[in-house]
This record gives sequence, structure tokens and C-alpha cells, in this order.
Amino acid sequence: MRYRIQLSYCGADFCGWQKQPGAPSVQGTLETALYTLIGTPVAVVGAGRTDTEVNAVGYTAHFDAPGELDAVWICYKLNAILPASIAVSSVVRTEDDFHARFDAVRREYTYFLHRMKDPFLDGTSFCFTYAGLDFELMNRAAQLLLGTHDFSCFQKSGSDNKTTICTVTEAAWHPYTPTHATLFQPSCHSERSEESSPYWYFRISADRFLRNMVRAIVGTLLEVGRGKRPLSASDAAPGCTIAPFDTLLDGGPRTASGESAPGHALFLSHIDY
Repeated sequence: MRYRIQLSYCGADFCGWQKQPGAPSVQGTLETALYTLIGTPVAVVGAGRTDTEVNAVGYTAHFDAPGELDAVWICYKLNAILPASIAVSSVVRTEDDFHARFDAVRREYTYFLHRMKDPFLDGTSFCFTYAGLDFELMNRAAQLLLGTHDFSCFQKSGSDNKTTICTVTEAAWHPYTPTHATLFQPSCHSERSEESSPYWYFRISADRFLRNMVRAIVGTLLEVGRGKRPLSASDAAPGCTIAPFDTLLDGGPRTASGESAPGHALFLSHIDY
């Protein structure tokens, strides 16, 4: 019988979702916990792999049990024995042909950025304090991501994907105010304009993602925002040897795009089936 698990996890304690020899993973931790409860080894299949330190909210996985389980009890006991970095929100019986990975039609990632020192966000947001970051220009670049393109220059070197073609349906930077800032500094943040907000997130949705794709895109967009990479050839300064952003959507080597942004600020935030 097949069961569907909904969970969230903080990636700081793990090498990623997928099991790896000698390294802690979310998948391996879940399988160990289920074996403790069921008494039978089970393979947990996730919606997709996430890299080291990357987080997930509302992540979906499935596993097959040899018989019928009390799903409510399993959910309760999993939360009792799993580490604090993994929280299971539900375990439900599902169709035997449901597949957490292959049935997904859309995935969404969210990347958090803060522009000033903030001790309450360092574990889940990237502190990026370079002056003069142009979010309007970064959003112009992000709009170029929409549609179907070859994202090979944004994937991790050595990846063996059968195709590097992805269709992006959403990509934009948005200002926001964290809860702690609202509670403790309401007057300070009410006076700021949207463009000068110290807190931002980048949200991107697509039918599929390549390994390291979102972090590479974020890192490259930050180069555009700092004026380090031209948006197009017409924006490039004389003698510029850095590939314009719009040319990166025609495929190419990983070295053509920018450095990857750190993993701890990235969340797999939604999956549609």
C-alpha cells in the first residue's frame, strides 16, 4: 500500500534530500524512522533532490508499506522520533500509482536575501550588503527567464540530465518584511520605500529544474544588479568579456554564468500535482 508524506525540513543538518554514503540526508533519516516504526525496510521517494543546506516547505514524498497502516499514528510517531529539523505535517493513503517525483507538474523555489546585518535571518537568508544593487534591472533580467529555454549554463558541472530544456512560468524579485522586523521595528520599516527595502526574496516556478539551477540563476542576477554583467550586448561596455545575461538562455557551459548563491537561503516552497 502506498502512502504520501507531506513534510518540511531545514537543510542545515543534511547533505541534501538524497541518500549519500557516510553523510546525513533527509531521505535516509526518514527511512530509518519508518523502519523503526514499521519494522520493515521501506524506500522513500521524494519530489526531487535538494542540495546541501537547501530547505523545503510542503515537500512531498511517498513510500510503500507491506500492509495497511494507521496513518495518523505514523505521522504522530514520526514527529516524535525525527530530529527537530524535519517536521511531518501529514501521512495519508494514496493511489498505488501515485509518484512523488514524476507526477509533479510544477515546482516553485524561493530565495531569501537581506541587505543589512540581521542576526535573526542568517540561517535562512543570504546577507548581501554590496551597495547599489539594482532590483529593477534584476527584474528585467528575470523576465527574460520566462518561457522555454536551454538552461545548461546554469546547471551543476558534470550533471547527466537527458535534457536541459525547462519552461519557467514565474521569476521575479519581491520586497518583504520579516515578522521580527514588523514586531520590533515598525516605524523604521514603514518609512522605507519599496526599492530601498533591506529584505527581498526571489521566486521562480518551472515545470522542472536542473541541479544547482536556481542558485546559479540568483548568483548571476546579482551580478546584473551590481553592474558586473550586462543585460544584453547593447548594454555592454567596450571591451567587456562577460557574457550578457540574455545570451545565457541559449545554452552553454556552466562557466558562462555567475557563481552560485549559498544554499542555506533557498527553499523548495511549493509543488503542484
